[in-house]
Amino acid sequence: MHMFSSRLLFSFVCCLLLITNFTSQAIAENTTQNYHYFCDDTNDRGNYTDNSTYHTNLNTLLSTLTSNAEIDYGFYNFTNGENTDKVYAIGLCRGDVKPGECRKCLEYSRANLTQLCPNRKEAIGWYEDEKCMLRYSDRSIFALMEIGPAYYAHNMLNATDLDQFNKSLSTLLRNLRSQAASGDSRLKYAVGNISTPDEKTIYGLVQCTPDLLGSECDSCLVQSIERIPIDCCKDSLGGRVVRPSCNMRFETGFLFYGPTAYTPPPSSTSTTSKGSIIAVAVAVPVVVVAVLIFICIYLRAKKPGKKYKTQQEEHDDDEIDISESLQFSFNTIREATDDFSDSNKLGQGGFGAVYRGRLSDGQMIAVKRLSRESSQGDTEFKNEVLLVAKLQHRNLVRLLGFCLEGRERLLVYEFVPNKSLDCFIFNQANRAQLDWGKRYKIIEGVARGILYLHQDSRLRIIHRDLKVSNVLLDQEMNPKISDFGLARLFVVDQTHGDTNRIVGTYGYMAPEYAMHGQFSEKSDVFSFGVLVLEILSGQRNSGIRHGENIEDLLSFTWRNWRMGTPGNIVDPTLNNGYQNEIMRCIHIGLLCVQENVSARPTMASVVLVLNSHSHTLPVPLEPAFYVDSRTGNLPGMPVWEFNSGTTRSSEYANKSFNEASITEPFPR
Repeated sequence: MHMFSSRLLFSFVCCLLLITNFTSQAIAENTTQNYHYFCDDTNDRGNYTDNSTYHTNLNTLLSTLTSNAEIDYGFYNFTNGENTDKVYAIGLCRGDVKPGECRKCLEYSRANLTQLCPNRKEAIGWYEDEKCMLRYSDRSIFALMEIGPAYYAHNMLNATDLDQFNKSLSTLLRNLRSQAASGDSRLKYAVGNISTPDEKTIYGLVQCTPDLLGSECDSCLVQSIERIPIDCCKDSLGGRVVRPSCNMRFETGFLFYGPTAYTPPPSSTSTTSKGSIIAVAVAVPVVVVAVLIFICIYLRAKKPGKKYKTQQEEHDDDEIDISESLQFSFNTIREATDDFSDSNKLGQGGFGAVYRGRLSDGQMIAVKRLSRESSQGDTEFKNEVLLVAKLQHRNLVRLLGFCLEGRERLLVYEFVPNKSLDCFIFNQANRAQLDWGKRYKIIEGVARGILYLHQDSRLRIIHRDLKVSNVLLDQEMNPKISDFGLARLFVVDQTHGDTNRIVGTYGYMAPEYAMHGQFSEKSDVFSFGVLVLEILSGQRNSGIRHGENIEDLLSFTWRNWRMGTPGNIVDPTLNNGYQNEIMRCIHIGLLCVQENVSARPTMASVVLVLNSHSHTLPVPLEPAFYVDSRTGNLPGMPVWEFNSGTTRSSEYANKSFNEASITEPFPR
């Protein structure tokens, strides 16, 4: 009898465990304790050998992946190495995991993944209820929406009122999906709950890697949610779908996530009903702090013999102090560049020379050495350090550090091997290397980089000197925007600025900036439009020769667009296989260079239409600085591309303003 009771108790416990735990339905994945992982042995990525260059680069990258303490939003994406030995890595923590816990989770995952997938060039692992994900590869995995490998899991208990339960679940996940997709480049994460008619609560969580576009995040989550009635968790009280680019989970009756660890700054356009409450909650302490600051400054000013700094000066000094962790010694840079030898000199900019260097650990760098004679060098140096050190985006050149010793002012950048875009677009021999696919990727990448500056970065920045020579190309011809010496920081609600010092490169400067010193996001949009037309045509904006006549690119493009001969604009080295896409990009370029500031699109709109051909584009108006020297009327045009406008000649049409700093960290 006793043995029978023991067996009965054992059976009951086993059944209880089956009911309360999840059962996993994994696709191409393995599990060890709380760790799900996948070693790529299906896509012929190949192995690396122990102590090889790739192995060293992988270990270095993974060991330093979370070393940037300023990243407090749980997303790390970095690379290390060059050519076939280059390693890409992504670390992502669930939105409720605090920074310290996130770093520990990724460290644990690093040790696990490299042991479980020895010598594999590509691997991915998820640890402890997807608290963190780590993946690495020898191919670029950034900003790439991937849905596999994946694994699914579901609760063994089923819902009772299936119709109502599934309707409530669908509503919850649809709302969370929309919230996550609207997140910025730091966090695409949403949690929430919904009550069912039988008074049960469903808790949900969705997350994407924040380097995805909103539309890509939405698509990934849609595909995950669609698996619920198929592979995942049909009629279950809980389930999850976990993919490289996104994950989704829901549970009924218990809260499985904590408070969100990182909250992005609120949008200035927020119209939620909680807005006024939040405003009061924030305003009171802000006012108190402001009063205390005023009192401190007043008392400090009253001290005899003490000269106090302005708030802006103190802010600048504080920012330099924050950047001390990025500071290199002058001797380190001198050794890396072989004492700034001519053989390592890459180019000469407006405020100094650029040198190639190699650090003691083998990392290649590009060093911008500001000229000692430059009266503007200190200003540009400080501006570039304060802004660029805080920017992290795959389409921006990464600032590794700086040197500030005596009269030496040095900026240390990542080394970008494939020169700048103008070395390809305007070079007859190199131009053919850029087929339409590469050019479209460059256009799209530059658009995303500018959108990040305008909207998604912690700071809101106007570049003011976007041009082809400031777009560098990495090993895979991905664009990286460089040179932030002229960039200007905007506060949250600021829409435009004014300056008496017009700096930049004429031909790329918007008319309102060139003539009146007014700059805004739309002045960067104008520069982007010029850049797009140069990429499409292979022609510099400075002039296109037709016999004895020289015409600027904007006039040439507009004239051919109105005449119905846009094919004359396109670089002859491009084939005709992508005619519709090329014509659409010409259309986008013309919209960006319109004289009317308000008629130009935002960079968010540009990125949207570049990624979706279903959006209808408005008819472009006349570009700025348009000069039509011909007499007589233009021949008739198709209605879809015609728009009458006032022709005006700019008095600045033949003048040049170029006081810009030119950073060129690439080989010549």
